[in-house]
Amino acid sequence: MFPSFPTWSEMHPLVIHFPIALLLIVPLFILLSLIFRANARAFHISALVLLGFGTLSLFVAVQTGESSGEMFEKISAAKATIERHENLAELAQWIFFGLFLVFLGLGLLPTILKKPVSHPVWVGLHSAFLLGYLAGTLILVNTAHEGGKLVHQIGIHPTQAQATVEKQQPRSPGTTARQNPKVSPEESDDDD
Repeated sequence: MFPSFPTWSEMHPLVIHFPIALLLIVPLFILLSLIFRANARAFHISALVLLGFGTLSLFVAVQTGESSGEMFEKISAAKATIERHENLAELAQWIFFGLFLVFLGLGLLPTILKKPVSHPVWVGLHSAFLLGYLAGTLILVNTAHEGGKLVHQIGIHPTQAQATVEKQQPRSPGTTARQNPKVSPEESDDDD
């Protein structure tokens, strides 16, 4: 029998690695477009597509993260880290959305100007873009670090959200793990 499909709030660990991987590889394709001028257009389009999918998947990751974060807000040890993680994630999604629009504009610049851009100007514009991209990457890496702290230091995980939240809530006297099927006997506080 197959395991059940994760809920929206449990999807965060499954989707978060896509934007990180896609967005971290984009600068490589930009650099390749500057080095290999004969294939510059193909590398530029590849970078744009990766940046687009990375940004889109970042929006999905933020939405799944907000959904799972709501389940853990009652855990006081995680509250400050969750808030930092959420704030950085929201900042990162808008930074990368802006970077996507700027990079799209760079790609359309020769069409808008109706003439090719000289190579030194092209390199200068892309170098400035990469500096801005570095700032976005630092935000993304710090966001991932805060998420890692939630999992590895505090010990919360979205796929265990319901059991974790129920462990934090006091049970009425006389309630056992068998009467509350979402909490395993090992998690029960009762002294049988």
